Amino acid sequence: MTLAVFFGCAFIAFGPALALFLLTVAADPLRIIILIAGAFFWLVSLLLSSLVWFIAARASDPRDEALQKGLLICGVVFSVLLQEAFRLLYYKLLRKAIEGLVALSEDGCCPLSIQQMAYVAGLGFGLMSGAFSMINLLADAVGPGTVGIHGDSQLYFLTSAFMTLVMIFLHTFWGIVFFHGCETRQWWEVSVVVVTHLIVSCLTFWNPIYLGSLLPSYLLMAAVAVWAYLLSGGSKQNLHHFLLCLRSGVTPPPRS
Repeated sequence: MTLAVFFGCAFIAFGPALALFLLTVAADPLRIIILIAGAFFWLVSLLLSSLVWFIAARASDPRDEALQKGLLICGVVFSVLLQEAFRLLYYKLLRKAIEGLVALSEDGCCPLSIQQMAYVAGLGFGLMSGAFSMINLLADAVGPGTVGIHGDSQLYFLTSAFMTLVMIFLHTFWGIVFFHGCETRQWWEVSVVVVTHLIVSCLTFWNPIYLGSLLPSYLLMAAVAVWAYLLSGGSKQNLHHFLLCLRSGVTPPPRS
């Protein structure tokens, strides 16, 4: 049973993201580099926020429950803001990289558009975030032990996997919206990304009332996904044409 929980939660949390990586990133070395760099930027933000949390926890009284709860809330908010600050730094770095690629290319064009870079960078953020969210849980899922034997929820591992999945997708969509906001100087889009990131992170305080955190997170993910699709140039006509091609078994021609 423990192996079934391990593989089930692992495939739920990382299966769709792994499919996106294999289908849209793995074949292009430049995209792989951008994804790994994005994951590195998220990792650095985590290390800095962990350092701040370690110092604050050491300097505070561990017996003061109210203080510890306040530190936890402040730690979550600080971590989110730091992640988004590093997303902005990564955008600026990619803009410099685009200028260099254009200067080196023979036709004067960058091999990747800023929308493609935003998607790959967001996926890198999400994959690293998901890895650190689930790695310890997956290690415990192997056993020994039985989930919920002391009266706790038996859905802990399952809901954690679904929460990891939604965070990976949200980071991907947030990357697209965030980069579009920076590119067009629509700073309200950047602000919406930061606010929604804070909302989703704070929703986890509802746990162990898992429905209170999962349902709003997935609804928000659906809304941000539609928004990112439209910002990337998608439309109802494109989606309808794609579905018709799938139904008829014809591969849609690539757009120039």
